[in-house]
Amino acid sequence: MSKTDLIKKIEAKRNSKVITYLTSDRPGPLNAKIAGDIIPIISQQLRKIGKVENIDLFIFSQGGDTMVPWRLVSMIREYCTKFSVLIPYKAHSSASMISLGADEIVMTDLSEISPIDPSTANIFNPSDPQNPQNKIPISVEDVMAYFDLVKNKFGIKNDEDLTKIFNKFVESNPQIHPLALGNVNRTHNLIRVLAKRLLKSHNSPMAEDVIEKIVDNLTEKLYSHQYYIGRKEAKNDLKIDTVIFADDETSNLLSELYEEYRKEMGLNITSWSPEVELGVGTDQIKKDYKIAYIESVELSNYFQLSIEYKKQQLNITQPTPQGPIQIPQEQIGFRIIDQGWK
Repeated sequence: MSKTDLIKKIEAKRNSKVITYLTSDRPGPLNAKIAGDIIPIISQQLRKIGKVENIDLFIFSQGGDTMVPWRLVSMIREYCTKFSVLIPYKAHSSASMISLGADEIVMTDLSEISPIDPSTANIFNPSDPQNPQNKIPISVEDVMAYFDLVKNKFGIKNDEDLTKIFNKFVESNPQIHPLALGNVNRTHNLIRVLAKRLLKSHNSPMAEDVIEKIVDNLTEKLYSHQYYIGRKEAKNDLKIDTVIFADDETSNLLSELYEEYRKEMGLNITSWSPEVELGVGTDQIKKDYKIAYIESVELSNYFQLSIEYKKQQLNITQPTPQGPIQIPQEQIGFRIIDQGWK
């Protein structure tokens, strides 16, 4: 069954209009993240659909830009009375934030959300010793855990000792600039504000103490960004009452639609190498990859990445007793030759 037919079936089952949004979870250059460039594209989708009672966002993503969820959710809400999110499998990080803004989060037994604590990287972050051009991301949770260890596990409470601990932290190698920590704190506070705004945007507002507990759990108390949360834990333990357990028919439809995207985008493939992509007996090849999709019955958009793979000879310097010599070595090179939304 085609993707369009499956979307129509979901719409008929749920009396809604469905927009799908998926980003590639493949490694290397084939990975894609939630980004602000989707806003005008989904706006176009919404204008094609028009104002309706129910809109469902079918989402699969490992996350991305944490500034996108509020902008996206508030825009979708202009076109519907009830906004729901359909999660066939992964909705991590900023995709989890988008889900928090929905009146319903429809989950199957495979669906998972995650904590929303971000890693930050700016000019004040320490440089990567292996590649000084890059900055090492700082995880908000790692910083919080460090000071929790100092204060609550080692029992260091007085100001003088805490100052020494802080100095040790910023003088580490590679060095952490105090403004990098300021950025971590600002981002942490911003994520909490955005998460609360998303939870307060529901048609049936949550109690303030419930919102506070949900945000605490998703930003601070699960201790790992790789802690994935199924539907039972989300509803029963984290008290996200908007979580709805999909019935068998809905679960099967979501799984079938995900499977069609999985085959087309290569989702859940955990390895990538230029050698494998080039293949045996080939010197040069160009491949096109669809690494993000935004679709509805009315309109289809995808982000395409075109990569050229090519065998090439490189001279590798190797020391010898007589001095360094150049040894030719065959390698597989690749370059991105085109990318963008289609």
